[in-house]
Amino acid sequence: MRIRTDDEVYRVDAVWLGPPKATFPWRARYVAWGVGVPVLLIVLTVERQLGVGFGFFSMAWAFVGTILITRVITRKISHERPLGAVMSMWARELHTPRERLSATGGAVSAAKVRVRAERPVPKNRRRRAGNPPHGRKRATTRARRAGTTAPAGR
Repeated sequence: MRIRTDDEVYRVDAVWLGPPKATFPWRARYVAWGVGVPVLLIVLTVERQLGVGFGFFSMAWAFVGTILITRVITRKISHERPLGAVMSMWARELHTPRERLSATGGAVSAAKVRVRAERPVPKNRRRRAGNPPHGRKRATTRARRAGTTAPAGR
């Protein structure tokens, strides 16, 4: 028995050839039309911001730029990788943290380091620095670890 995959369904390109009996001389997927119209509007806006007037040649160059940009975008998208996934991947790639190549900080100086004549005693040892409280004998390290205050050498 042969199991057929659904690859043939996705191989069919959803293409709009134009109005009935007046088809376009080119094939363009529905996705390309959906991407191309906003790209054309963006290209025309950029042209106006750059000071290019509205005329035949500026519109022709806008169409050429739109076709090139749309082809680049539609090559990256497919039924397995839709436009939303490509755009979110692009945004994440754009905003991801990068490795810093230059060092941060400046020269190191010991000017603000405080120097004391005596060694500081930790807070938990300050009580035991003098005589032990309540007249007990001092415990050795081994006895302290064991939890008793018996002298060493038993």
